[in-house]
Amino acid sequence: MKKPTTLAKKKLVIAALEDIKAHDIQAIDVRKVTSIFDWIIVASADSARQTKALARHVRDRLRESGSAIVGTEGEESGEWILVDAGDVVAHVMQPAVREYYSLEELWGEGKFDSVVNSSAPVKVPKKKPSRARKPRAG
Repeated sequence: MKKPTTLAKKKLVIAALEDIKAHDIQAIDVRKVTSIFDWIIVASADSARQTKALARHVRDRLRESGSAIVGTEGEESGEWILVDAGDVVAHVMQPAVREYYSLEELWGEGKFDSVVNSSAPVKVPKKKPSRARKPRAG
């Protein structure tokens, strides 16, 4: 079985998170910030049970694709579970824990991908009014 590319892994992790209704999913490209991994994906879950189910689903989908799992941390408590697939690391967190540790701020130098899923509100930036040029007097 051919191993998936980094971007394929990223998409697979996001799809797995969306399958079990994770919300507020953020993908952060950290290639210019660290050489340890390429992408961090952060998602929220509403309970320890959902956090565990999401992490397990992410891990299973990665394994099915031929990706190696380097490690998993935090499954005992279910407040914050990390699934390390080498170049892609997923963090599944309960909202209070996510707010406290603020990984998005910690990795703020990375490039954020907007991930749209059905359970997260989509923030559309307001467009600035265009400046119409006055016709030249001729």
